[in-house]
Amino acid sequence: MLTRREFLGQLAFAGTTASAWPAAAASDDGLHTIAAQRGLLYGCAAATYEFQDAAFAAALSREAGILSAEYEMKRAALEPTRGHYDFSGGDGLLAFARAHGMAFRGHTLVWHHSNPPWLEEALQAPDADSLLTDYIAAVAGHYRNRIRSWDVVNEAIQPSDGRADGLRNSFWLKRFGPEYIDLAFHAARAADPRAMLVYNDWGCEWGAPENDRFRATTLQFLSNALTRGVPIQALGMQGHLSAFGTQVDQRKLAVFLEAVRRMGLKILVTEHDVDDSGGPPDIATRDRTAADASRRFLDVMLDNPATIAVLTWGLSDRFLDPPGWRDRLAGRYPRMLPLDRDFQRKPMWDAMAKAFA
Repeated sequence: MLTRREFLGQLAFAGTTASAWPAAAASDDGLHTIAAQRGLLYGCAAATYEFQDAAFAAALSREAGILSAEYEMKRAALEPTRGHYDFSGGDGLLAFARAHGMAFRGHTLVWHHSNPPWLEEALQAPDADSLLTDYIAAVAGHYRNRIRSWDVVNEAIQPSDGRADGLRNSFWLKRFGPEYIDLAFHAARAADPRAMLVYNDWGCEWGAPENDRFRATTLQFLSNALTRGVPIQALGMQGHLSAFGTQVDQRKLAVFLEAVRRMGLKILVTEHDVDDSGGPPDIATRDRTAADASRRFLDVMLDNPATIAVLTWGLSDRFLDPPGWRDRLAGRYPRMLPLDRDFQRKPMWDAMAKAFA
């Protein structure tokens, strides 16, 4: 997963026309209840500090049926010192989920970001394989039988890095070669035989030519991995969208999803949000355009029977920071998620409810 700041920095914004969306519905049912009627899971990422806000905790328990860790299950948080684990954040999230009847998913075991500062140097040692496999055994083993699904490897594809196989030229790849992906998935399967193992990435959602290349590379990557016997069971599509930038091409997305389904894989939307920067100051217009982008995306995602879950990257705009000082001075805050800063439902909530229903 990219940080929000990295995500915003990479968008090329262009104008778009908002379609009309009615005000958010007044139903007492949360999104997870509406989604469940279709056999789907809805949930979101969260952090334990957010639970200190009682109004947020109530909204979360009403709206979400599955919970994911925003940052507290990344390696920088779990193993700040080599060999010494801190599971307090992940355990707190899991406790909240179980107390409110929610499922729980793990994010993420192997990524090129959010690692402790000692890791890259330590990987230069001859016996460095254990720094990959032992870590996965320890973390996935700690949560064994309590995790619905794991993002085992996150964002390993980057066609612009110029490799023939399209893989990101990360420190993992430089140290182990492409085999690090196989090692990670096999280690996760050994540590937790019941969890669904997910490859998670973003870049397949939009309709630009570079996204065409990303989709083709992803299909080849998944096909090759499955041929090798890598125990990938699902593709996680992060679902970071732009209200006023590059849009989803519904036809291209549908063709891609069907190819994934035919491989026998499940599909999850793992980090959905809609960036509204680059739009007009008028909040109503921004909200309608973001809702339209979400609905167009989810209509295609949910039309494919392989899609089993939708998670947003957060639930409320309250915990989003303005991207720059000018926005802060103007009192302009991002509006990327289903609930606003006061935990009220927005047009995006209504769009998602309609897509689920």
